[in-house]
Amino acid sequence: MSGQRTVRLECGKITQIIYVLGTELRIDVNNIVSRLTHLENHGTIPQPSPPKSLSFEISFSPGTRCSILDQQQRTPVTEHATKFVLQTGTMLLVTSDKISSDVNDNKVTVTFYGDKSDNPIDKMTLQFTIVSISLDVDADRDGKVEKNHPNKASWTWGPNGHGAILLVNCDKDETLSSKPDNVDNLVNNLSDLKDMSPMILRTEGPEILQSGYKLQLYISASDRYNAQVFLKEEASLIPVLGDQKLSFVTDYMFGKKEYNFFVEGLNFPDEEFDGLVTINLNLLESMTLGEAPIYTDRVVFRMAPWIMTPNTLAPEEVFVCRVKGNEKFLKEFMDLVAKTKCKLTICSEDMNRDDRWMQDEIEFGYNEAPHKYFPVVLDAPRDGGLKKFPYQQILGPDFGHVTRTSDEHSSLDQFGNLEVSPPVTVNGKEYPMGRTVIGSAFPNTSNGRNMLKVIRDFLYAQQVQPPVELFSDWLSVGHVDEFMTFVPAPDRKRFRLVLCSPDACCKLFKELQQEGHGEAQLFEGKNTEQIFKVNDLLSNQKLLKYNAFVQRCIDWNRDVLKKELGLDEEDIIDIPVLFTLFQEDGRAESFFPDMVNMIVLGKYLGIPKPFGPLINGKCPLESAVRSALEPLGLDCTFIDDFASYHLLAGEIHCGSNVHRKPFSFKWWNMEM
Repeated sequence: MSGQRTVRLECGKITQIIYVLGTELRIDVNNIVSRLTHLENHGTIPQPSPPKSLSFEISFSPGTRCSILDQQQRTPVTEHATKFVLQTGTMLLVTSDKISSDVNDNKVTVTFYGDKSDNPIDKMTLQFTIVSISLDVDADRDGKVEKNHPNKASWTWGPNGHGAILLVNCDKDETLSSKPDNVDNLVNNLSDLKDMSPMILRTEGPEILQSGYKLQLYISASDRYNAQVFLKEEASLIPVLGDQKLSFVTDYMFGKKEYNFFVEGLNFPDEEFDGLVTINLNLLESMTLGEAPIYTDRVVFRMAPWIMTPNTLAPEEVFVCRVKGNEKFLKEFMDLVAKTKCKLTICSEDMNRDDRWMQDEIEFGYNEAPHKYFPVVLDAPRDGGLKKFPYQQILGPDFGHVTRTSDEHSSLDQFGNLEVSPPVTVNGKEYPMGRTVIGSAFPNTSNGRNMLKVIRDFLYAQQVQPPVELFSDWLSVGHVDEFMTFVPAPDRKRFRLVLCSPDACCKLFKELQQEGHGEAQLFEGKNTEQIFKVNDLLSNQKLLKYNAFVQRCIDWNRDVLKKELGLDEEDIIDIPVLFTLFQEDGRAESFFPDMVNMIVLGKYLGIPKPFGPLINGKCPLESAVRSALEPLGLDCTFIDDFASYHLLAGEIHCGSNVHRKPFSFKWWNMEM
């Protein structure tokens, strides 16, 4: 890193220093220690240049460049330069760009003259040895560590941006360990090392050099908890910076040498961590009372964010639970997944302990740097039967884990209440990785349920998918996936927003009534305590009024989503769903299986079978969904989740989860 270094010279003496390539030496030629001053004041008080000196000239060795800075005017000095008038504030600037082959093989001499005389009054000499020192990282994000990148000490976004990147090393490469790799200060194996970012300290100079110089690597007290650094020495990897050590010092070695370091990211960005980590380097010179820094270099890393994957990305692995009573559902679900040819993982009963809500326990995302990618599961603070599943069945080599916890939490802190849109453009602002969507209490209200601050802070801090907050507290469970989802589409924005619509459901039932099907029953073949007919539903004024309220809540969210995601009405599909008042808390839950709460696996959709009224052997609710989605090239499969999920206040999406492929777009190329 280029910089300036002030050097103080003394008349009648030779000053010898180490000069680091890329720096600029600055010598005040009018404020030096003269020989007379030295005798009178024991060399302790700088005085103006030798008495009666009015001008000076510069001589220097080949390869050295000198300039005079006088009243902000820079004048290059040539080999045959005339004398320069000595004025207050005159500075001599010295640079060179060739590494020394011998000690003190570069020289600059300043000779002082008096009035109308060619006889010198005095002179001072600087001898210097040129060395190269650079702390290097992959600042241009091509997966390679280049030497002395000019922008390595800062970080910028965008395709023309710069700055190195750290993965959060939150996977578990050591099979015998029960914790992620970022909680220890060890390099467990070669796989663990590959999760870290290389950093190289390069030095070059003469084979023989005076001793007394040291190299110091250090980080700030705040960064010590977010990154740690290992030094590779032969077959060993030694922790040199981190929680226990802020500084690492080693002797400066002569000749040409490379120190290979590996930097490990420990934490994702969060409320009190902006994601930036700075590592500093000093060249220290030993002096009588200690060691003084004479050169500084630094590099800046940004921690890779946690990135959530939307429904439009291809599925890689599907997760679901086997619990008592869901055998029929599981068979139909397995048949759906088989169409996609992606992996299916079934969580056993002894692992889930009768907790079937896979979506509420975890959310899949990933962590990426130019040299490495791996998926990362975000673990919810809920303490259900599945709480050990992410640690014991997902965390492993190249599969990370992160969580945010709290002693107090509500159902809004479960991850059915966390979705993410596909890429969108809003008023010219591009969100190439979409925007996360979370549900909360109605804005500006003091009561109601909200997602935990620790989760919201975490989501906002990732920056690449800035959250959109919706009103979901009107629902008994309170999750956004109960009234919305995204499905892929071949046109427009390459997706559709799918919303529940009580109005569409009431309109459909009225059409059935007008066609003479008012006595058609819902839930045929299901063991329900009450018989529900179309006529009964349409005559239930309390139910209709409540659904009018629900529609207003959904419409409020519809307007927010249109504004925050840049959507038009043509980008939205309404699906007929009816809601009822849950007596225990006075909030809403779906009356029949909520078809919006579906699983999206490429073009294959697993949709809760609504068990609507059968007309000529067909369910008009299913037909309405098919007519809305199948023209988009989507394949609709209706799965019976009535007893095993719906009656327990959830549906297919609540009971399953999907690990998807990452975006092809690289997050660091975002324009922020």
